[in-house]
Amino acid sequence: MKHLGRVAALAGLLVSLWLVWQGNPGAVLGALRTAGAGLLLAAIAHVLPMLANAADWRSLIRGANRPSLAAMLHLVWVRESVNCMLPVARVGGEVVSFRILKRWGVRPSTAVGSIIVDMQLTVISQLLFTMVGIGFLFAHAHSDTLRLAGQLAWGVVVLTPLLLLFALVQHANPFERITRVLNRMTSGKLAALVGQSAQIDQAIKLIWRRRGVVLRYLFFWQPLQCFLTSLEIWLALHFLGVQITLVEAVVIESLIQAVSSAAFFVPGGLGVQEGGFILIGGALGLDPSICLALAGARRIRDLLIFVPGLFAWQFAESSTRAPRRAELSELAEQGSVREASQR
Repeated sequence: MKHLGRVAALAGLLVSLWLVWQGNPGAVLGALRTAGAGLLLAAIAHVLPMLANAADWRSLIRGANRPSLAAMLHLVWVRESVNCMLPVARVGGEVVSFRILKRWGVRPSTAVGSIIVDMQLTVISQLLFTMVGIGFLFAHAHSDTLRLAGQLAWGVVVLTPLLLLFALVQHANPFERITRVLNRMTSGKLAALVGQSAQIDQAIKLIWRRRGVVLRYLFFWQPLQCFLTSLEIWLALHFLGVQITLVEAVVIESLIQAVSSAAFFVPGGLGVQEGGFILIGGALGLDPSICLALAGARRIRDLLIFVPGLFAWQFAESSTRAPRRAELSELAEQGSVREASQR
């Protein structure tokens, strides 16, 4: 899987370079140069949707050890950085998030439950916003736009039953059932995990029963997050010298997210994201060079926000290992002293 991610990243990079070469590199670089420091402002604006994501994810966690909003913002930052920049098929960030939440004292079952429900609700929201984008394309249709909208619509048709199945499975104690089967296959060696799995299933059910929290997540926090992410698109195009409405920015962002999610196996959506900007931006009448410059603005955001996020993750991991090593050394020394005294 690791090698597949690297191959996909290399292939995506080559596709990106080819698209820039075909789309007049001089025009793309000229547009980026014209935008200048404005693209940095557009990149920094990504903190706003991250803050909304931190607030909605935090609302799913209950208990005395629920992290603060600032801590959840740090967690969202690390999760997005891992998922975007590393070949982890967009699930590595969730694994890292679980480790961090557990380290902060959140019960493992609560941590896993919040991560799974957060993923589920995010996919539902993304599906809804994709449908809005498709509807906008159909309403402003010409031949190329209709073709693109039709392809995206078929993707929604295929995804919807899977999404409903995933939602239903969560209410059928899937973790406990799977663990019980594995426990029988291993002659009872996983007996301790059965109880833990049941706790995870219970935590997921408890979150879904909090309907007010779920509805606020779907109809307030997620729309706010989508709007704030679209603001990045609007700002970047503004500094690139192109004026669009916020509705058009929402359409671009919702469809780009759908395209990037479909290419989850490509780290950072290299090549796929650039091609998506050309297709979707072209459907809205944007010049290919501007579309590629907009994709370049998104890469500036990745470098400015997500690369430091990877360093923050590594720093947190190393700072956790250091006390453990010191603790183990202290225990070893106590053992040596004890042996010496016994002699």
